[in-house]
Amino acid sequence: MTDPEILRYTQETGDFSRMLQSIPYAAWIGLQCERFGDDLIFRLPCKDSNLGNPILPAIHGGVIGGFMEMSANIYLIMSQESLRMPRIVDFSLDYLRAGLNRETYAECRLTRQGNRVANVMVTAWQKSRSQPIATARAHFLLED
Repeated sequence: MTDPEILRYTQETGDFSRMLQSIPYAAWIGLQCERFGDDLIFRLPCKDSNLGNPILPAIHGGVIGGFMEMSANIYLIMSQESLRMPRIVDFSLDYLRAGLNRETYAECRLTRQGNRVANVMVTAWQKSRSQPIATARAHFLLED
């Protein structure tokens, strides 16, 4: 399947497995996505290969950042009616607490979408949404 076919399949069926397997980094960190009504929840499973500090043990900050950036990108793709591929312009990440070696979740919110630019907020948490481990703002350029 080509990229547009995979995106169309994902939009039509809600099955994210083909899309996530077609993105090498998403497959490597184990990124998963599920739709609950209109909401998408992204999941980063507990994996030893995602650890940056095995003594705590804590997830590597780059893995958390990559997970959140990829979640924002997928969220934006899925929220559009057309199959435009967004290009990241800026990504700003605030680490709020250690991401321990347990399942991590992310939720995205589209804060602005124009004809050429879109902004997405991302919140990542582990045990409780009310205690996020990181928040991020992603700015994308939308091209035809």
